[in-house]
Amino acid sequence: MNRVKDKVCLVTGAARGLGLAAVQALLAEGAKVMLTDRDSATGETEAARLRSEGHDACFMPQDVTEEGQWTEVLDAVIKAWGRIDVVVNNAGVATLSDVEATRLAQWKSTLAVNLDGVFLGTQAAIARMKAGGGSIVNIASIEGLIGEPLIPAYNASKGGVRLFSKSAAIHCARAGYGIRVNCVCPGFAETQMVAAAVATLPPDQAQAFVERTLARIPLGRFARPDEIASAVLFLASDESSYVTGSDLVVDGGMTA
Repeated sequence: MNRVKDKVCLVTGAARGLGLAAVQALLAEGAKVMLTDRDSATGETEAARLRSEGHDACFMPQDVTEEGQWTEVLDAVIKAWGRIDVVVNNAGVATLSDVEATRLAQWKSTLAVNLDGVFLGTQAAIARMKAGGGSIVNIASIEGLIGEPLIPAYNASKGGVRLFSKSAAIHCARAGYGIRVNCVCPGFAETQMVAAAVATLPPDQAQAFVERTLARIPLGRFARPDEIASAVLFLASDESSYVTGSDLVVDGGMTA
């Protein structure tokens, strides 16, 4: 119950899916957590639920692509709890569209959320953590390790997150900041984002996509959100004190 006791955490994209699962895992182990998301209604509802269960949780609306909002959110965290120990850059988007069909606007919007948002969050976190150390956990994906023909923009964004995180990790280590920067690389998980992306396909294509994907996963199923959240919790905790610049792959053996 005390793996991250009293650590002050921020989780983006926290209204649902992997973000909410990460929030719940951190709170269960004693953290104080600020949830942020573009979906204010759902975010407020979930934060209120968590407080009713006795947890120290707050919510703020945030668009991770807006630099000024990072200042507002982190200033609010520090005002509420006095510091920031952990930032989980989880907010992400995905759409299914091959390289020929992907529009430039679609490409730019995917990279803005998935890569620019991680850059802004990491940069803002470093500025506030470097005096006392901390952990930055960036949610990449196995799609930053392998290619998928229907998600070129997502592939590019998550590959960027991985290498950007390694660069930031080396910088922080050599500067002596005591800040660790790591990635979690989930495989396919039972989340609304995956379901929504698959739902954009015609029913027969969607079913075929799911069947092909399951056939590639040795464990034979999609991940539960809490299984991904356990990896986030490990990297947020002091148990991972010698881990930085790493990719923690949680994919049921798919990339093996």
